[in-house]
Amino acid sequence: MAALSTRDRMQIGVEEPPGLTVIQQRIILPSATETIPIPSTNPFVSTNTSEPEPLAPAANPLLRAYQRGGINPKTRAFRKRFFPEVSDRDWNDWRWQARHRVRKLSQFAEMLHLSNNERLGIEKGGSMLPVGVTPYYMSLLDADDPDQPLRKTVVPRVDEFLRTTGEDDDPLGEDGHSPVPGLVHRYPDRVLLLALDFCSTYCRYCTRSRVVGSGELMASERRLEAAFDYLARTPQVRDVLISGGDPLALAEDKLEWILTRLRSIPHIEFIRIGTKMPAVLPQRVTPQLVRMLRKFHPLWMSLHFLHPDECTPEAAKATARLADAGIPLGSQTVLLKGVNDDVETMRSLMHRMLLMRVRPYYLYQCDPISGSAHFRTSVEKGLEIIEGLRGHTTGYAVPTYVIDAPGGGGKIPLQPNYRIGREGEDVVLRNFEGKQFRYRDPVVSE
Repeated sequence: MAALSTRDRMQIGVEEPPGLTVIQQRIILPSATETIPIPSTNPFVSTNTSEPEPLAPAANPLLRAYQRGGINPKTRAFRKRFFPEVSDRDWNDWRWQARHRVRKLSQFAEMLHLSNNERLGIEKGGSMLPVGVTPYYMSLLDADDPDQPLRKTVVPRVDEFLRTTGEDDDPLGEDGHSPVPGLVHRYPDRVLLLALDFCSTYCRYCTRSRVVGSGELMASERRLEAAFDYLARTPQVRDVLISGGDPLALAEDKLEWILTRLRSIPHIEFIRIGTKMPAVLPQRVTPQLVRMLRKFHPLWMSLHFLHPDECTPEAAKATARLADAGIPLGSQTVLLKGVNDDVETMRSLMHRMLLMRVRPYYLYQCDPISGSAHFRTSVEKGLEIIEGLRGHTTGYAVPTYVIDAPGGGGKIPLQPNYRIGREGEDVVLRNFEGKQFRYRDPVVSE
């Protein structure tokens, strides 16, 4: 692929990001695409553009740190060592972060003491899933410990090239539920719209490793118009989840165009955006982005956090901007072996997300994607974690544990067995302490 022309560089205003094609740059970085104004008749559009009032100071030190924002100490030390000449302005520019993603073995070897397992994994280069980590997220990794939770999720290992029984490239059967490319219609009233296949940081357990980073799902208007046409012809659809790839990797005018097109379809009521940007590239959540997003209320956002170490002051600043814009935030966490598969870690994550105004929503059993055996826990482990949360902390901190059924069966919720059985007209229950209780529930004959 040829480099950008001088004219294109002037239009985009940036150097060519390593690892991005010319087409990807025009999608991910700012372009001259004309935006379509959202109709002013939308009753949910907020016209209030004033800044929120400052928060009352908190006594809790963790909450106070999140309120103050600032720079994570690990990030500050990382910048001083590996990017000493980079200005604050560049470091906090999400486009700079995207252009300087860590992708090569030599870069990883400079920043981390690689294990043989990691070195071989990077050398293989990811036969399905590409490699890419933002400098910001690299700053959160432990340079000396290959078993640090965050490091295990973004640095390739040879384990991901081992395919075990029951694994599949498309374990959820998304391709079989796609009436048009990049649109998954599995549930009656809602669809998944894959806006693009690019992520700023690639998680090694990605469910869509078969497509992300491949260039097959570009955010081209032709492909997306086919999706919008299908939605316009399918009135039972009232809910659209925009995912990918990461939709917030799109330039704001491109994302605004997508949201505008969806809002122009009368029967679509509910729009959600799924993203991991607040965790891996919080600099993406700019005032300009949230000003654009707030025009499309009601708009909800599902954020992907998986470990307390991701809950940094930078991430808290990003979630605060989104929440202040009136966007309800929910989390989607994947249960991963050696990463977050114990009650203490999961409780800490849920508590920190609540401090960041993110409501724990789903805890996913790791999908059986090809090469993911080293990440998957037993289902019993997931139930154990839920039981360790339920009743032992605030109910808002307890997500719903689900298995996304292989083959396209959809999400199936799982709960520990709190119903022991029935004795006469009583249902026998047990609580979080293991004590038994009776609830009168007469059987009424039809």
